Amino acid sequence: MENQESIQLLNTAIIKTKEKKIDSSYEERLSEVCEKPALKAVSFAIAHLSETQKISRDMAAMEIVEAIRELDNIWGDYVMMEGIGKLKDLLKGQTKH
Repeated sequence: MENQESIQLLNTAIIKTKEKKIDSSYEERLSEVCEKPALKAVSFAIAHLSETQKISRDMAAMEIVEAIRELDNIWGDYVMMEGIGKLKDLLKGQTKH
């Protein structure tokens, strides 16, 4: 039972430390982002995709967000693999000494 209690304490600590990192000014940040010219451009892109693909604006917005998230995930994976490769090279270099 002690092990389970320790795990529960760790889980609680992880959640509490994440709460401290949350920027509570999200409403202000959201308002600032919504005013950016880039979001106006995305709005035009949504309308364009909706018209050209004959889909709803909701679907067009979702497709754009999904495509951007996928790009972000791909580049995140790439950067991670590059970092892992460099770390492996670094560790290989240290074991040769």
